[in-house]
Amino acid sequence: MEAAARGLLVPGVLTERCYDEFFLRLNLLDVLCLKVLLSKVLGICIIAGSVMVKVPQIVKIVRSGSAEGLSFKSVMLELLAITGTMVYSVTRGFPFSAWGEVLFLMIQTLIIGFLIQSLGGRTAGGVLFIAGYFALVTVLLSPVTSMAVITVLQASNMPAAVISRLIQVMTNYRNGHTGQLSAVTVTLLFLGSLARIFTSIQETGDPLMSLTYVVSSACNGLIAAQLLYYWNVSSADKMKTS
Repeated sequence: MEAAARGLLVPGVLTERCYDEFFLRLNLLDVLCLKVLLSKVLGICIIAGSVMVKVPQIVKIVRSGSAEGLSFKSVMLELLAITGTMVYSVTRGFPFSAWGEVLFLMIQTLIIGFLIQSLGGRTAGGVLFIAGYFALVTVLLSPVTSMAVITVLQASNMPAAVISRLIQVMTNYRNGHTGQLSAVTVTLLFLGSLARIFTSIQETGDPLMSLTYVVSSACNGLIAAQLLYYWNVSSADKMKTS
């Protein structure tokens, strides 16, 4: 039984030292190991949540048959930031628990981008958008792309995140409401990016990754604040401002 537990816990959640502290020495108050455990559990929870985090947004767009209030430029910049983190993490060999949610966020963001194009009467453009994106990722993950280029791409996440959120913020401000933005999705993204500050520090020790999530949290928090501010805008008000 001990061998089975060790086989399950050591690779995914605990180091050998922490396994020994918790299960052999019964020292459940080891601070360093508690940080490792908390980071791993948070990372797993973030990844599990990311599988569905943008589904409410997608469902809201499909049900309404409209992508009103959503900026395609903002989606493109967000996708750039997500891609930078994913490619950088894969190339640097970071554990999946430290970045895995971006894989699912990437897929869902692609779907939202396609829906914005398709519902705007540009279905062919949406298909081209998806095909072009996967071609780009293939090149970035190939030996053709140097680590220096990937690092620059990751560094560009911060301005990309800021600009993408500011575009959405300005769109909300001009409209006087948040359109088809999903409160559930925005809230989960905000909480997830906050948690990622801790896990990136703990699991990667990479200051660039950590700073990226600090900036992302601030930007996601700004949009969450707008959702609260415009919460009581009526349907009639939305019609007047659209």
